[in-house]
Amino acid sequence: MIANNTDRNKLKIINDPVYGFIAITDELIFDLIEHRYFQRLRRISQTALTSNVYPGAHHTRFHHAIGAMHLTKEAIEVLRFKGQEITDEEELSTLIAILLHDIGHGPYSHALEYSIVPVISHEEITVKFMDKLNQEFNGKLELAIEIFRNNYKKKFLHQLISSQLDMDRLDYLNRDSFYSGVVEGSVNSKRLIAMLNIAGDNLAIDDKGIYSVEKFLVARRLMYWQVYLHKTVIVSENLLTKVLQRARKLSLSGEELFSSSALNYFLKRSEDKQFVDQDLDLFSKLDDYDVFGAIKEWTNSSDKILSDLSRRLIDRRLPKIELGERKIDKDHVISLRNKVSELFNISFEETKNYVITGKVENNAYKKGSDSIYLLKKNGEVQDIAFSPDQQSITAISESMKKYFLIFPRELE
Repeated sequence: MIANNTDRNKLKIINDPVYGFIAITDELIFDLIEHRYFQRLRRISQTALTSNVYPGAHHTRFHHAIGAMHLTKEAIEVLRFKGQEITDEEELSTLIAILLHDIGHGPYSHALEYSIVPVISHEEITVKFMDKLNQEFNGKLELAIEIFRNNYKKKFLHQLISSQLDMDRLDYLNRDSFYSGVVEGSVNSKRLIAMLNIAGDNLAIDDKGIYSVEKFLVARRLMYWQVYLHKTVIVSENLLTKVLQRARKLSLSGEELFSSSALNYFLKRSEDKQFVDQDLDLFSKLDDYDVFGAIKEWTNSSDKILSDLSRRLIDRRLPKIELGERKIDKDHVISLRNKVSELFNISFEETKNYVITGKVENNAYKKGSDSIYLLKKNGEVQDIAFSPDQQSITAISESMKKYFLIFPRELE
């Protein structure tokens, strides 16, 4: 006999490798976690192709969303302890908002946005998913959506979800550090959360917590250079983007490629078309498995560029990358493209699949924009970057750009 779903015990404990036991104490949150939209996040990598560098980095956005919700609950408890009034409804809605904050991410996240779903960002898709869930749950997500969109009167609730010191960043730094093994990214989340406060209507940090914030920002800067913007990660994700762009070009020209029905739809979808409910439904069925399963088959494609690019990605025969602070010389790029054209017997236009240029930027803290506020004992509030004894934070707030050039190793 199959039990009625409503008879299930919805109060659960999840054993998380980063924080230990996380309690699910609300039935609505349990039902949202059980929903197929959220379950899809089990099949969406948190760090895309970072595992090409750090083999342990195979954790998912499902892990991250649960962890961020856990930290948000801890933060709300701290703020209440310090006298901030937060109702049960506000707490639940904030937890729902952070739980669903990444639900709009697609397979390999940014690579997908730059290739086969370029007409809409993952943030916009997240809002569409939340609106759809709100309909299914009879309006119970109204306040969560209001908080997520920063339309609610208590702005600090939104800042727990999205700001320069939010629970999203706090979790992904710790989690990505844990799974990658890059210990420099680890931060003391308990200490930081214990130092949280409210100044006016903004999230702030007690002045004695400034060194914890400094460590947090340093960790973020290091994680970007060592993990998210590691040169091999840059190469891998650009190669993946080129594979998907090539597949999309072929599909739009009428060639039938092996793919799941959801992936096939987006490969052929016109960029001019508005993102509607049908798109959302098919997007909800799209995950990492669709993409990598297709790429494995594309290694046998009759199109030699698609098959070659796919094989290089699958076998991790990655191109060469030059990464530096100087802009890439255009004449050098043209020279490389001519060599690729001759070596691979392809047109000059097609060499853009092999010779790729771009830039990456690391900005751990932005002064004066969505600031992290320091709350002093006398009640004075100050942007942490302007604290007189925090020259290191001032340095961290300077944006650093690097330019890259990717080309086949055959040209070395």
